[in-house]
Amino acid sequence: MRDHISFVKQTLSESIKEMSTVPWLFVKNPESDFSRKRKLDFDTFFHFFISMEGRSLGTELLDHFDFSPETVTVSAFNQQRSKILPEAFDYLFHTFTEATIRPKTWRNYRLLACDGSDLNIHRNPDDKNTYYRSTPTDKGFNQLHLNALYDVCSRTYVDAIVQNRNDENEFRACVQMIDRTTMTDKNVILMADRGYESYNLFAHAQEKKWKFLIRAKDIHSNGILSGIGKLPDESFDKEISFLLTRRQTKEIKSNPQKYKFMPTCQVFDYLPIGSKETYLMKFRVVRFLIGENSYESIITNIPSEEFSPDVIKSLYHMRWGIETGFRELKYAIGLTNFHAKKVDYIKQEIYARLTLYNFCEIITTCVVIESPKKARHSYQVNFTMAISICKRYLKCINVTSLDVVTLIQKYILPIRPGRQDPRKVKSQTAVGFLYRVA
Repeated sequence: MRDHISFVKQTLSESIKEMSTVPWLFVKNPESDFSRKRKLDFDTFFHFFISMEGRSLGTELLDHFDFSPETVTVSAFNQQRSKILPEAFDYLFHTFTEATIRPKTWRNYRLLACDGSDLNIHRNPDDKNTYYRSTPTDKGFNQLHLNALYDVCSRTYVDAIVQNRNDENEFRACVQMIDRTTMTDKNVILMADRGYESYNLFAHAQEKKWKFLIRAKDIHSNGILSGIGKLPDESFDKEISFLLTRRQTKEIKSNPQKYKFMPTCQVFDYLPIGSKETYLMKFRVVRFLIGENSYESIITNIPSEEFSPDVIKSLYHMRWGIETGFRELKYAIGLTNFHAKKVDYIKQEIYARLTLYNFCEIITTCVVIESPKKARHSYQVNFTMAISICKRYLKCINVTSLDVVTLIQKYILPIRPGRQDPRKVKSQTAVGFLYRVA
C-alpha cells in the first residue's frame, strides 16, 4: 500500500521531468520559451500548477515557496504560464493516468460512464465562443463544457474534452473519446444518461467491441424509442433489429420494420451521405417501473441471458458515480475557482485539476478502512479530507506515505445504504478574484 502511494507520487514527478527534457514540444515559441534559467522553471511550474488550490495566486505562491522573500511574483508566474500550451496539461493528464491507474471491474466488466458538466467562467460578452444569453435582454454569461469519461469502479477520469459553450456537442465528444481510447479490452460497458442516445454513438461503441447501456427518452417522447415501432406501455424487455440506410426505394418504404431511413441532416459516420450500403443496428430495450406510473427505458447491447432487467437497473444506478466525481472535482478539488480569465489559461487549469483528482483518488482507494468494533455501519474514506491530505503530500517533501495512510484512515464516514437527499439544483456563477479565501 505505502509502496504504491510512493509510486504514484514518483510517477507524477517523473512524468513532469520527462516533459521538461523536451519543453519545446509543449510551449508556444519552441526556440525561446523556457530556454533561460529562472526560479519558476518548467519542472517547478508544473509541480506548483497542479497543486494550486482555490486561494489567490499571491497566497498560493507564498505557500509554495514557504513564504520566502525570494517568492516568485504573480507577474512572473503569468509570464511563464503564457508560454505553455493547454495541450501540455492534457498530455500530462493522460500520461500520468495511464501509468498509475489499476482498473477495477464489476462482473469482469470495466464500467465507463460518460457525461458532461458546465463550468462558469469570467463574463466576457466579446468572446462569442463562450458567451451565451437566453433572451436579448438577458445579461448573459460565459461557459465552458467539460465532457468526461469516468471509470466508475476505479473512480478516476480516463479522458476528457473541453468545449466552448456555443460549440457544445456531447454526442461528438463522446464519440471522439470512444475512438481515441487506447483500451483494447473488449469487456467494457459504456454508460450514459438520457440525451446521449444516438445511433452514431451506438455504432461507434459496437465497432470498438464495447457493450453500452444508455438511458433513453421514454416511448411517449420524441426520442429514438418513439420512432422504432409500437412498443407496449408497460415494463418490457425487447430485442430490436433493423437496417439503417440513406436510400428511399420502394422496398425500403414498404418494409418500415426492416429498414430505417436516415436523412442527410442526421450524422452517422458509417453511412456517408449518398451511400448505398446498409448498417445493421441491433440492441435491446429494457423498460421498468421506477414509481407510480413512471418508467425508465434503457437501451443496451448486453444479451438478456447475461444480465436480467433487474441487473440492468442496478448497473445503470452505478452510473451515478460520475455525478459524484463531478461534485468532488468542482468543490473538493476546486475546479470552480479559476485563476485566469483567458480561455486557454482556464483549459490549463481544468486538465491540471483532473490530474490532481486522479492523484488523490488513486492514493485514497488503496487505503484500507476498517470499521470500528461493534459499529452499526461499514465505513468509508472522507474524500474531502483525503484530498487535503494528498495535496499536502504532493507539495511537501517531508510528508511520507506512512503519514498519508495514517491520516486518511483517521477521517472516515459511515455508509448508510438507501439514504436519500433531494438533488438541489441552482445556478452557479464564476467565483471572482476578489472573493477567494486567504
